[in-house]
Formats: sequence, C-alpha cells, structure tokens
Amino acid sequence: MTGVPASAAGGSGAKPVRGGKLGTAAVNQASLWNIANILTMVRLLLVPGFVLLLFHNGGYDPAWRSFAWAAFAVAMITDLFDGHLARTYNLVTDFGKIADPIADKAIMGAALVSLSILGDLPWWITGVIIARELGITLMRFWVIRHAVIPASRGGKLKTLAQGTAVGMYVLALTGPLATLRFWVMMVAVVLTVVTGLDYVRQAVVLRRKGLAAERAATAERAAEATEEALQAAAGTAAGGAVGGTVGAGSSGGAVAGVADVRGGVADVRGTAEARDAAEAER
Repeated sequence: MTGVPASAAGGSGAKPVRGGKLGTAAVNQASLWNIANILTMVRLLLVPGFVLLLFHNGGYDPAWRSFAWAAFAVAMITDLFDGHLARTYNLVTDFGKIADPIADKAIMGAALVSLSILGDLPWWITGVIIARELGITLMRFWVIRHAVIPASRGGKLKTLAQGTAVGMYVLALTGPLATLRFWVMMVAVVLTVVTGLDYVRQAVVLRRKGLAAERAATAERAAEATEEALQAAAGTAAGGAVGGTVGAGSSGGAVAGVADVRGGVADVRGTAEARDAAEAER
C-alpha cells in the first residue's frame, strides 16, 4: 500500500513486434480487462470474503481465522504482482488509477477495523494507521497539480511491516508468537508515523517549488508582452518620423527608450527568478 497507483492499464496502440515477448503484445492490446486490473478486482472481491471468514463462528475459531489469513495473504500478494505488471508493461487505465489505491486501503482498513472490533487490536493503532493513509491520500491531491509524490523505500518497508503485523494478528497466535506480533505491530506504527511525516515534508517542498515556477512563468510572460508592446510602439514612432530631422531625433530617443526598458525588464525578470529560487530553497 504505497499510495502510488500501480495497476494502471491502457496501451500505446502500436502493433506487436514479431518475436517480442507475450507481455508486449498484452500491452499493445491493453484494455480494461488486462491482467493488472483483474488482479486489482480480485483484491477488491477478497475484502468482503476476508471479513466474512474472520467473523465466522464468532470470530475466534482458529480454523476460520486461518482461512481469513489466507485471503488476506492472497490480497497482499496480488498487490505486489499487479503493481509489477503495470509498471513493466505500462498497463494504464483510469480504472486502474482509481481502483488500485482503493483496493490497497480497503483490505488493510477492513483488517484493522475487524481486529479492533474483535478486541484483538487496540483502537488507537487502527486510528493512527487509517488516519495516516487517508491524510497522505489527501496530501497527494493537494500537490498533484504541481508534482507527484514518489513512493519511497520507507513507504514500501512500512507496507511490508503493516502486512506482516496484521497477518500475525489475524492468526490465532498464543505465547511468544503473540508477544512477537505486538512488537512487529509497534515497528509498523513507528514506520507509519515517520513515513507519513516525510510525505508531508515532500508535499510542502514540491508545492512551494511548483508555486515558485508558476510565478516565474507568469513574470516571464508579462515581460515578453511588455517587450512586444514597446517594440510595436517604437516601430510606430519611427514610421511617423520619416522625412524630418526632429522626427529622426524622436525616433532615436524612442529606440533608446526601448533599450532602457528592455534592460529594466531583464532586471525585473532576474530579480523575480532569484526571489522564487530563494523561496523554493526555503
């Protein structure tokens, strides 16, 4: 659950190359029903199945909880495979972009809430993890106009720790293994908080740089428009002064004025760029 949409599907439309890999042909024929999207849909269907298995027979039957763990494990594994297939073969569709992060958060959120309802997992842990995931999702939308927050190694490690810890809580473990799963969950919580703060830092920096770039582009366009207007004015003044000494002198003064304004525009442009660069560094 890295926050980055993995199962994306849609092809380039090019014809398959003779002798190429089967995956290449799959990309060229990509549609909604490609393997990456199918795995994502399987993961979505596993969410209600996992919940039913976990709560079957009161929620404390070791056998049924083992079945629930199997469903959870399959869901987490499909997350790895659909992401790999989507990145390798560029299977990009709007459905994949939307469904993949929903499926990731649905299976993890369902597991956390279900375990808390059963009394196996403290509600504060569930609250911290779910709040972090929802917050990062909103943060991505906040900066998506300027840049995309890339998935980090810490985020991937956090996902692995969460999946391992939740899987251990789904199983009916006792003794030392029950103690071990608590500490694995604590590691997952720490990684959840630390990586969440890092995502916030990245989002603030990316948004600041994006706004600075927009201001610089606006100043550039304004400077170019001003320069074009002055050039047009200078041409008009030069045309009206043909045939007279006074007119010639006025034309020379107009051209000199244009040169001075050009220099002023360049100074303003340089000052704006320097200011935006300093703001982006901060």
